[in-house]
This record gives sequence, structure tokens and C-alpha cells, in this order.
Amino acid sequence: MAPEAAARPTRAELRLAAREQSRAQRRGAAKAATRTALLRVALPSVAALGVAAAAAITVHGEADQQGVQATGRLPQQTAADGAPDSAPSGAAAAQVTAAGDRAQASRGDARRPLAGAQPADAQTGQPTDAPTAQPTPAPAPEPVRPTVVMPVAQHGLGELFGEAGAHWANRHTGIDFPVDGGTQVMAVADGTIRTQWNPFYGYMSMLKMSDGTEVWYCHLRAYKIRKGPVKQGDVIAFVGSSGNSTGPHLHFEVRPAGSGPVDPLPWFLANGLDPR
Repeated sequence: MAPEAAARPTRAELRLAAREQSRAQRRGAAKAATRTALLRVALPSVAALGVAAAAAITVHGEADQQGVQATGRLPQQTAADGAPDSAPSGAAAAQVTAAGDRAQASRGDARRPLAGAQPADAQTGQPTDAPTAQPTPAPAPEPVRPTVVMPVAQHGLGELFGEAGAHWANRHTGIDFPVDGGTQVMAVADGTIRTQWNPFYGYMSMLKMSDGTEVWYCHLRAYKIRKGPVKQGDVIAFVGSSGNSTGPHLHFEVRPAGSGPVDPLPWFLANGLDPR
């Protein structure tokens, strides 16, 4: 007994299968267009999206082919049928990837510093538009110390140089500071001290300065420094009334090197100090 001949599909079934095939092709074209548009959007990793898109194209194509085969109406599509869809998609992915690479290279170039863009100053080696360093201000000069200071803190004079009187054999050889007994007596300048007793001057201290000038402090009560170097302003003795004296006071004389006594008042004034 001969086998039954296979039933041929009717025209209606053929038209239905054709419509389904057309719909499947339109859906594939729409999906391909959508994937192409998505691939043109700039994302952080363009190359990775290209790979993902290619994989999606393959998966969707296989799904479409399997759906048509399940109906039993159309033969299986060959690999060449999917080529028109995948080829444009691959080309688009390559173009997007190349464009992303060029954009990244452009941004990288913009970040690189340009050699020689900032001309340097020939002397300092710094860029000409660099801020100029401010000069360090010079230290303030130290205040000028007076050449001499007062032998006692109190201003005011008693007997002046050159006056005559019963208390002096000739004339007064210094100036007197009428201050209380025990008043501190100070070195008027740096120098060296020596002391001695004199029946007319009483206890006396002699200060020799660097230029050879000596100043004498007379009628002292006591010494604080008897001998040795002293600094300007050091306390060297105390006021008294020893020797030929009528009461506590400081007798002060100035004797330049190799000379007798001179008037102390002009000497003080010449050194910027008025003891009056």
C-alpha cells in the first residue's frame, strides 16, 4: 500500500505565512534601527556597548528564526539572511567606537601642558606671569644710644665751672649736682674705673673712656665698683660729702687726654645732653 501524499498548504495558509514573514522582517528592521540609534548615544564605555549590541542582534535574529520554524510553514533561514541586519549594525558600532576614541584622545591632548607656553624670565627662571616675590623688609635700625648719660638721675646744677669762692684755691674746676647723700652715681660712658682718696676731693672715682678722656666723680660716700671695666649706665658709687665739702653733692669734672679740666656743660651739650 502506497504511503499517503503529504498535504500541500492552501493558498490561505501561504498568504498567512507570507504575512507573518513580512511582519517578522519589519520587526527585525525596527529593532535594528533602534539598536543603531542607541549605539550613536555617547556613553562612558562605547566599545563595551558595541559588543553588547552585536550580541543582542545575534540573539534576536535566532529568536525570530526559531519562531518561524515552529509554524512548520517556512524553511530555516540561512546565515546570509541575517547579514543585512548585522553588517550595518557592526559598521555603526565601529564608527561610534572610533568617534569615542577620537574624542577621548582630544580631551587627553587638551589636558597636556604645552611645552614653552609660558616664557620664563631670563634672570629668575620663573614664568613671566608668575607673581613677583615681595622683597624682605629691612630690619628696623636699632635706636642710637646716647654718647653719654647723666651721672645722676636728677637734672639741675649748683655751682658752675670757673666760679670763684673761699672753698677753692683758684676757681671751681667742675660742676656740682646738688642731690641727696646716697644717690646712685652712674658711668656716663663705657670705660675703666679706678678709685682713690684725696683730701680736697674726698673719695673719688675716675672713669677713663676709649678716647682717653677722664671724668672725675668727687665727694663720694662709698664705692660700688672700685676697679675694672664698666658699661654706660652702670652704678659705680654713691653721693656723699667727703673731703672739702659743705654738704652732700656730686662734684663732676671732665679732663680730655693730656689736658686739664674743661667746662663739663658744653661737653654734655656737644654729646646731645643738657644736665641743667
